[in-house]
Amino acid sequence: MHASSRAAMDEARAALAAQTQGAPSIRRGDTLLALADELFAVAHLLEAQPSLRRAMSDASARPDDRTGLARRLLGAQVSPAALTVVEAVVRQRWSRPLDLVEATETLAVEAALDAAEARAELDGVEDELFRFGRIIAGDDDLLRILGDRTAPREGKTALLDRLLAGKVSPVTERLVRNSLTSPNVHNAENVVERLSEVAAHRRGKHVAHVTSAVALTAVQERRLAEVLERLYGRSIGLQVQVDPAVLGGLVIRVGDEIIDGSIAHRLETAGRQLAG
Repeated sequence: MHASSRAAMDEARAALAAQTQGAPSIRRGDTLLALADELFAVAHLLEAQPSLRRAMSDASARPDDRTGLARRLLGAQVSPAALTVVEAVVRQRWSRPLDLVEATETLAVEAALDAAEARAELDGVEDELFRFGRIIAGDDDLLRILGDRTAPREGKTALLDRLLAGKVSPVTERLVRNSLTSPNVHNAENVVERLSEVAAHRRGKHVAHVTSAVALTAVQERRLAEVLERLYGRSIGLQVQVDPAVLGGLVIRVGDEIIDGSIAHRLETAGRQLAG
């Protein structure tokens, strides 16, 4: 997002926070989960209707006119809380119409993670997202279907419901289903990975993606996390996957930085040196 859209996003987040402050924890979790559903639905509507999102982000129109349009179209379709958040979104000045969609989706994700926090499920949601990302990464057919921008949303939704229903928390189910049924998804694995990282950041942690030839013990994971925390100067959470192809050692990715200490990498490097 451009600077103007980032400032608008801050205002929209304040409107979201104002809707659920002070509610008891359990009821707050339920309220936020319902609010996330409604915001995802509005984002999908704006995504599917280019003329509507242009009208709701038209900088030449008065903010009151844009909120009036939102009220007329959505007032009978969503709760007062959701309508208040949407009105706050459309009142802002966005750099481009698609930023309006992205902002609404972001608020939906944040409402869902707030719900997980209120329900004391945030750790589990992060873990479920990571594990589902690994499932997607290991299934070429699933990657292809979920990354097909021409596939109907209904078909993707039905597929994800079969994979997730009753197997993950309601928060994880909503996050995955709503995020992966967008026609703008290019790589489903990356989308789920980003959701997992957002959940980790909510817990005050940055994520290190670790690939090992064998499963690490709890002691090894704790020691590795301590080493990485000293190296990067911040709290680090590990997401570990086993891949025999690395042969031995570890491949660690933190953000865009990769530390490749695998035997496979060393053999490849040695082979290039010999060939040279």
